[in-house]
Amino acid sequence: MTRSLLRRLSVLFMALLILAGAGYGVQLWQRDAPIDQPQAQVERADLEELITAQGKLEPKEYVDVGAQVSGQLRDLHVELGDTVRRGQLIAEIDPRIYAARVEADRARLASLEAQLAEQQAQVVYARQVRDRNRALITKNAVSREALEESESALRVAEARAASLRAQIDEARSTLAGDETNLGYTKIYAPMDGTVASQTAREGQTLNANQTAPVILQIANLGTMTVRAQVAEADVPRVRPGMAVSFTTLGSLERRWQATVRQILPTPEVINDVVLYNVLADVDNRDGELMNGMSTQMFFHVASARDVPAIPTAALGRRLRDQDDGGSEAYEVLRLVDGRPAATPVKVGLMTRTQVEIRAGLAVGDTVILPGPAAPGGAAAGGPRATARLGH
Repeated sequence: MTRSLLRRLSVLFMALLILAGAGYGVQLWQRDAPIDQPQAQVERADLEELITAQGKLEPKEYVDVGAQVSGQLRDLHVELGDTVRRGQLIAEIDPRIYAARVEADRARLASLEAQLAEQQAQVVYARQVRDRNRALITKNAVSREALEESESALRVAEARAASLRAQIDEARSTLAGDETNLGYTKIYAPMDGTVASQTAREGQTLNANQTAPVILQIANLGTMTVRAQVAEADVPRVRPGMAVSFTTLGSLERRWQATVRQILPTPEVINDVVLYNVLADVDNRDGELMNGMSTQMFFHVASARDVPAIPTAALGRRLRDQDDGGSEAYEVLRLVDGRPAATPVKVGLMTRTQVEIRAGLAVGDTVILPGPAAPGGAAAGGPRATARLGH
């Protein structure tokens, strides 16, 4: 081996040593370099899964009080906001036309009854004539023709009496109907409550021939109902008896508590969005809630108290395996000795911001969140961390 070859090999060997040392130094720098990505610790928290929706307040119990007969609204004895009791006189329609009809019906009935009395006397006389002719015919004192005429006269008298009785029944029925209509000119409150709206005024003519005109609405404001519109994707998780809270535009700092009473089966389609009406009742004895108020609804689907939790953004790819309890498995990046390590975890309740940790992490552990990588991507595991945090 020549000296020149040995010299070249020596130079090459020294170069390899220098490169190896430089690579080892880079590795040491990468291991000790800080991870320039957001981090979060596993902490205990209270989690709650909510479904939000918009709603409107309305009385749970109310009655639209209308007129059953036509006429001029002569008197209105209540005003908006008045408290009324069941059976209280609240309005009167001009009764003169209906009173006149009742008087005419009574006069016609009296006339028919007098005619019937007269006809009954005719029936008695015709029966006496027939009976006498029957007795005389046996003695040949009257002719057969006279007997037949008396029998025919009796049948005619009885038929006229029967016709008068039918007319009397008809007249009594008409009288009863007109007396009922006369009674309808006085309108009474059908329930206890508050006059919530008024659509007719004194002096207004009401026409009840086609539809019953509404005069006012009486509502029980002690219990209100929230009519919330829930999207079809969320309504399967809503059930009767579920707790729900809501706020109003005028009292954002206060939350009212209610309970779902009913989910109406027929949806409303608004701008091609299918919405189901969900009804929830709330106590309103303090009178702060009013008809027509807008509400922001929060349906309480599930909750977990004092459980280990991390930000939902820390979850990486979803793993296929599940335990017997049905918990879902995900991969997160846990910080171990200053370096990210892929760690499988079992999760429970998941909200938009936080997720319950059931296994795989302990309180105080640190996880890496999605964020900007270290400058130049030199941090070990940096590109790998970004890839695993994608949803």
